[in-house]
Amino acid sequence: MQRTSFLFLCSMLAYFYLDAQIKDPKATEVWEPEPRVVTPGATTNAPPSDAIILFDGSNLDEWSNNDGDAAGWKVADGAMTVVKGTGIVKTKRNFGSVQLHIEWRTPAKVVSEGQGRGNSGVFLNGIYEVQVLDSYNNRTYSNGQAASIYKQYMPLVNACKPPGEWQTYDIIYMQPKFNKDGIKVQSGTLTVIQNGILVQNNIEIKGTTPYIGLPKNPAHEDGPLLLQDHGNPVSYRNIWVREID
Repeated sequence: MQRTSFLFLCSMLAYFYLDAQIKDPKATEVWEPEPRVVTPGATTNAPPSDAIILFDGSNLDEWSNNDGDAAGWKVADGAMTVVKGTGIVKTKRNFGSVQLHIEWRTPAKVVSEGQGRGNSGVFLNGIYEVQVLDSYNNRTYSNGQAASIYKQYMPLVNACKPPGEWQTYDIIYMQPKFNKDGIKVQSGTLTVIQNGILVQNNIEIKGTTPYIGLPKNPAHEDGPLLLQDHGNPVSYRNIWVREID
């Protein structure tokens, strides 16, 4: 018998022996530490008590353009909307692993098709894109449709609503880890729920999400959340995050 198999067998026998000795249910109760209290939002999609509000519909104070200057997107009727040519907007704060809630809407008037129809994107750490696209009766490459991890993972299902309707992403992002030499030692992961439907199930991020070429893995620390200007007037609202330690 190999040494590793022998040690595994011994550990399993010890486990079953100890389990057989436990007669009191209190022996397996854990009372400390006690999880802290977080108050849920009063309504569906409302931010919980420990959330950081990034956009409440009133202003872009939490956002800048790519150069760090004032964001050039339009704010009206509780939403921010891409203004073609003004470029991306990014958070002034940097984040690592987060729970992100964001609502988005592609234009009600359908223009173009494929990748030209309601295109934008949500970038975690400013690097890893969850695609935003009008994918309602709009065929494109599967790993580029809405809720794809762009050019890496197609969504499990197409959960898109018709154009002009508000949609939600609830995203759990765990950022990758790098050692002191800049080598990735643990991949990042993403879980995405679109409109209440699981569309990405704890997938392992392969690296960056470029339009051309293969994923790369540059070492990085925390970074901004970024929303893409792809030339289409896509709107966003009710954006909040919870930082994950």
